[in-house]
Amino acid sequence: MVILWRWLWQRAAKHTLNLFGWSLVADLPPVQKYLLIGAHHTSNWDFPLVLLMMAALGLRLHWVGKDSLFKSPQGWLMRWLGGIPVERGAKKNFVGQIVDLYNERKEIVITIAPEGTRSPVDHWKTGFYHIAVGAKVPIALGYLDYGTKTCGVGGYFYPTGDIESDLKKLQHFYADKKGKFLHQQGNIRFLPKNKA
Repeated sequence: MVILWRWLWQRAAKHTLNLFGWSLVADLPPVQKYLLIGAHHTSNWDFPLVLLMMAALGLRLHWVGKDSLFKSPQGWLMRWLGGIPVERGAKKNFVGQIVDLYNERKEIVITIAPEGTRSPVDHWKTGFYHIAVGAKVPIALGYLDYGTKTCGVGGYFYPTGDIESDLKKLQHFYADKKGKFLHQQGNIRFLPKNKA
């Protein structure tokens, strides 16, 4: 019964995306654990579209947030929406906590927006990259391209540890992707290590 419900939900999500003129790309990693980044995050409309996209791909949305978001009364809702609490100020930093989570589970896909906000940013945060390196999982390239009304996952790569070389892969992939509000797209670059 659960499998039938998931199949119906997936079909409904695909149909809804098509109804609104969106096409879906599904070049997913052939593994059960990976980190899914999404760019460019420029609008509140991104979240409902990502929910539809994930459902259409047959994926459960998981995201991380500070633990205070998961306290009563809204804690149950945050978890139901796929939220995973991260303890700020813990002995182990954010990256370490998420790497541990990957190591504990056989299957998990966590979604992170490297820009961290809908506002324009000067650089991407590197936490997602260090999580993927530490957990030895691929980075899947998720996107919403409002220019072509295409969404999904357009490929993946295993980070090499050479952050500058891997950054070029990200810049190349996202160069032609357009967020809803172009003036709010952030720069795809990392801060130099001594400034991060």
